[in-house]
Amino acid sequence: MDTPVENDATRFANKLGVIFKNVLQHFDVVSFKGVTFLPDMAMHIGSFDVKNDFTRMTSQSDISDGIGFIFYNIVEYDIERKDAKTRARNTAGPPFVRIFPYNIGQTLHFKKGTRLSYVSISVSAAYLKTFLQEEESTFKFVFDSANNFWIEELMTDDILQTINELVKKTEPSSMKSFYYKMKAMELLFYLFESLKKRGRVPEQKISKFDIDAVYKVRDKIVSSLSESSSIAELKQIAGMNELKLRKIFKQIFGMGIYDYYQLMRMREAARLIRDEKLTVTEAGYQMGFENLGHFSKIFEKHIGKKPKKYMQSLVNRP
Repeated sequence: MDTPVENDATRFANKLGVIFKNVLQHFDVVSFKGVTFLPDMAMHIGSFDVKNDFTRMTSQSDISDGIGFIFYNIVEYDIERKDAKTRARNTAGPPFVRIFPYNIGQTLHFKKGTRLSYVSISVSAAYLKTFLQEEESTFKFVFDSANNFWIEELMTDDILQTINELVKKTEPSSMKSFYYKMKAMELLFYLFESLKKRGRVPEQKISKFDIDAVYKVRDKIVSSLSESSSIAELKQIAGMNELKLRKIFKQIFGMGIYDYYQLMRMREAARLIRDEKLTVTEAGYQMGFENLGHFSKIFEKHIGKKPKKYMQSLVNRP
């Protein structure tokens, strides 16, 4: 028998014209909340424990010319983790946002024993333009290439704070729809602030093959942060020439391959200092640096503070 939470998820999916019922057999639903502002926008917040390894394609949405914004890996912000075993199960990488048009099917891979936790916003392109107005031309990569764009952006502190409010604070006793709509728009505001900082990249049409290939390259990069992969190896993984690989990678992730590698490397170093309580020296060596002065310089560039100052800020944090 379906639980009340599973029934809520199914009813929400039905409102959007999405087939969801057969997917639930692969999950234990921890929490789910969905609100709709049809025909223009919908938002849902979900946390699921994956019971089986499986793959599925995303469904089309009834929202006309819909764009999906999925804020992934928010588990540490909505679950009070009690022990090391739970923390290990919930480890899913850094929080990020994936942006895509619903007419590009997204292949999702789920691994048994992990927790999927996210906030998803679906919005029509026309509705979004009414908010951007004079800024619309800045984001042509979202609207002019609606049939083939694909973007991934790391979450800023403002985005994380808003998500924290969404998943942890008690919802208001009245005007709930108004509250969730404002929070959805707040998330999109901070996201577009972040996207605005991207350098202009000539867009080219991206196929599903291109997307899958570039994500294989990204997965290779983050799997070995202590040692960079050669471009020759990455080209072979992607099955495309270097120029095309570099262009598509930057188009999706907003930065070049090496810059992305260094950013992920420094975020992992920050995590080691913050969560694993490593010293600056230990974190630098673990990330493959022999010159700690160089490590400090790169860390400051991507994290905003030198590693020792970062460590001190953790001690002084209330």
